[in-house]
Amino acid sequence: MQYHVWTIGCQMNVADSQRVAAGLERLGYTATDHAEEADIVVLNTCVVRQQPEDKVVGRLQQLRNFKAKHPERVLALMGCMVGTREKAALEQRFPWVDLFLPPSDPTELWAYLAQRELLDEAQTLIADAESRRLALGRTDTVLPPSEESYTVSAYLPIVLGCSHACTYCVIPYRRGAERSRPLETIVAEAQQLASQGVKEITLLGQIVDRYGYDLPEFAGATQTPLVTVLQRVHEIEGVARIRFLTSHPNWMRDDLLDAVAALPKVCEHIEVPIQAGNDEVLARMRRGYTVDDYRRLVARIRDRIPGVSIATDIIVGFPGETEAQFEDTLALLEELQLDKAHIARYSSRPLTVATRTMDDNLTYDEKERRRRELDQAQTRILKKLNARFEGQEVEVLVEGQKKGRWFGRTRTDRLVFFSAERNWLGHIARLKVTWTGPWSLIGETIIDA
Repeated sequence: MQYHVWTIGCQMNVADSQRVAAGLERLGYTATDHAEEADIVVLNTCVVRQQPEDKVVGRLQQLRNFKAKHPERVLALMGCMVGTREKAALEQRFPWVDLFLPPSDPTELWAYLAQRELLDEAQTLIADAESRRLALGRTDTVLPPSEESYTVSAYLPIVLGCSHACTYCVIPYRRGAERSRPLETIVAEAQQLASQGVKEITLLGQIVDRYGYDLPEFAGATQTPLVTVLQRVHEIEGVARIRFLTSHPNWMRDDLLDAVAALPKVCEHIEVPIQAGNDEVLARMRRGYTVDDYRRLVARIRDRIPGVSIATDIIVGFPGETEAQFEDTLALLEELQLDKAHIARYSSRPLTVATRTMDDNLTYDEKERRRRELDQAQTRILKKLNARFEGQEVEVLVEGQKKGRWFGRTRTDRLVFFSAERNWLGHIARLKVTWTGPWSLIGETIIDA
């Protein structure tokens, strides 16, 4: 029996897919890269923008003939495309899909397999999911990875959903309100990942800094709850690196920054979106901070964490964004010289405040022009920043091979390639950087032994 999981979207989707794969492996299925060979196909979807949603629809159309030829095989749609309001419409639109699973909740898949194939282990998965619900008093069906699903790096969700409600964002409508997972559950899953050989754990949340504020165990705590998580995961033997994302400017407290600086396993890399470089646009987005607030935050991060790298997200073409307001964003990008910028065109999303109340007045071509201009500026910035690493020594956690070369990331999230004979998978390589580009570095081993 074989399964195929196709994933598009954010790191949370990747984590959800890893857990679905873990459950299927516990049921005796093995992975295949080809959907047409699989007995179970799961498409894990993203609708944060129109482009990924279009890709999902295209993939579903491709699999229509597959289901017509093999009606006994299971096709499931999962993720942000599926919600309580959307399920009935999706069933009518895609009648060849067997199951529609909401984000982070594959329980219906386990129930379907238990009923259809009489799999006792599927009943165990259902019981596990129900016990997690009871432990939280709400939905929390994240599965731990299976022993077979070894990876060097793994994502570990610690906050599900989001309650911030930025005017452009569909996530609260699709993933529900913000809810933190119990600390001991997180630690236990991190220990399991480490026992499998995972070296790097990335703690995930839509606003990861808000972890724990909704949990009774942290009521009245003076320390930022995320700091407690970092400290506990830091104690786990076998874990070499810890990351967390994504942060929000309003929730990055000084004790969190100090913890990043003080805990050797926590990488000096912060992902904190700005989204726009103009106060009027930020206000329409309901981000809750100003450009000067963000400037001060960047200064604090750099002051408190030596050698830190900072990544950001930017949306261009938000409703009402003028050319002058776009130029403000471009100027801010040039000013701050950040280490990475994820740049996206604004895309109208159903139910959001922006879609309901604002005029999406810019054409696709204009949005794309602005995206390209920012992307070109960021490429120039990265080329300059990365050039400083030539001749320097870096530590790289090796994640795999591509075209005969090993690759991995530095603590500051820079991609590095190198050639070596020995098996470096899962090891930390000390490299001397011999070439730099805007998107990656090339190095040579200092000690290949």
